[in-house]
Amino acid sequence: MTGISIAFPGVQALQDVDFRAETGRAHALIGANGAGKSTLMKVLSGAYNHYAGDIRIDGTVARIRSPKDAKELGVQIVYQEVDTALVPSLSVGENVMLERLAHDMDGRQIVDWAALHRDAGAVLERLRVRMPTRRLVQELTLAEKQMVLIARALSRKCRFLVLDEPTAPLSGAETERLFALVRQLKAEGVGIVFISHRLPELYEICEDITIMRDGKLVLRDEIRNLTQAQVVEHMLGAKLGGQFPKKNTRTVGDVRFEAKGVRDGDKVKGVDLAVRAGEIVGIAGLVGAGKTELCRALFGASDSSSGDMTLNGRKLHVRSPHEAVKAGLALVPEERRREGVFVDESVAANLTAATLSRFTSGGLWVSARKVKEAARGLIERLGVKTPNEQAKVRNLSGGNQQKIAIGKWLLADAEVYVFDEPTKGVDVGAKRDIYELIAALAARGKCILYASSEMSEIVGLTDRAYVMYDGAIVKELDMRQAGEEELMLYSTGGTLS
Repeated sequence: MTGISIAFPGVQALQDVDFRAETGRAHALIGANGAGKSTLMKVLSGAYNHYAGDIRIDGTVARIRSPKDAKELGVQIVYQEVDTALVPSLSVGENVMLERLAHDMDGRQIVDWAALHRDAGAVLERLRVRMPTRRLVQELTLAEKQMVLIARALSRKCRFLVLDEPTAPLSGAETERLFALVRQLKAEGVGIVFISHRLPELYEICEDITIMRDGKLVLRDEIRNLTQAQVVEHMLGAKLGGQFPKKNTRTVGDVRFEAKGVRDGDKVKGVDLAVRAGEIVGIAGLVGAGKTELCRALFGASDSSSGDMTLNGRKLHVRSPHEAVKAGLALVPEERRREGVFVDESVAANLTAATLSRFTSGGLWVSARKVKEAARGLIERLGVKTPNEQAKVRNLSGGNQQKIAIGKWLLADAEVYVFDEPTKGVDVGAKRDIYELIAALAARGKCILYASSEMSEIVGLTDRAYVMYDGAIVKELDMRQAGEEELMLYSTGGTLS
């Protein structure tokens, strides 16, 4: 790709970017949120067609102006937001073979369903994924959905496979299986473009690296020639200071929020927890431990959950998210695009969505002026990179979307903030901003629950942590003394002998 430039209303997303990848090698493409890496790959995959510049494959100019053009040339992409790319009401097999299904239905009414499921099963077998092809996608976990998307990409000719944050929803074992597949594909001559904010895994799987910043190319090199610290400095354009806020600057008070006997089917098994005023309490665990289900149960987002909760000694009756908000709870969910923001609404509409009644006249009409003023204040406070408050959230980077998912609760002034994997798919600079924001909430005396599978976050950010394994709390740790090794031990079901 040479001289690639593309603009959107109010934003120059890419400016004269060059990018080169080779078959049989894995190429890390990284940069801070908003750097343009995903946009560059959307150009390559045909999702955007109004770009300037040239794309060449094997030295020949390739006309890529649609996803069909890219796929016919062997360019496949697996996007970070899996739910927008899958059809939940269809089966695994139908989703894996979706393009063939559409082709078979073109002008005909007969589909060879047995062959479709047989071929889908063969692709999954290649991935070493055991999954019934007739199972509905809506029943799958986030990690399973990710594997279905990768299987779809490999169901047809693939010379270059673009993976956008593929390991974000995966457990350690699932990540290792993915890496084994990447190594296999490289050996078969497939070129891999790997977008990730998890630097250690880039060094494990990639040979080359391209770093972008503010829509421009910063550096291309073999990854072995750069340290992780140098990579971060090139990403941010400055040296990275301490990542986590200092814990000893906060005052922790008495217990304000308690939950007892929280259950949700076999996903959450009688959890008890407590949070003090000004305390950041971690919920640590690997993918599938039940962290997300616990967060949803506390927020009244599960119809099958049960248990007792109190806030400031007052018993709470939370049977829905609406009742949770009224009671003083806020949730920043793991799947931000599906549950945390309205992607097709403006930044202003999102930031005021949880407190809209404050901006109405006579309880009926929304004051556009008040909404605009509040949104502009939050944009400045949160450091959201957006052309203006009327820009659609869909067009913002993942890190900025996450800031908006958090920011809407600042106006609500909740008492208990529940964060579920809030830095997933977020670059190191935006992570630091989110950590500072959470620490500032704790400094105001708020109760913080922070669920994460990133053990370094639990160690660096939280005061105390509950470790989940198989839906239950198996250990409570003082994070002024415990480390990553102890967290990982209990997260994997181990115990100290």
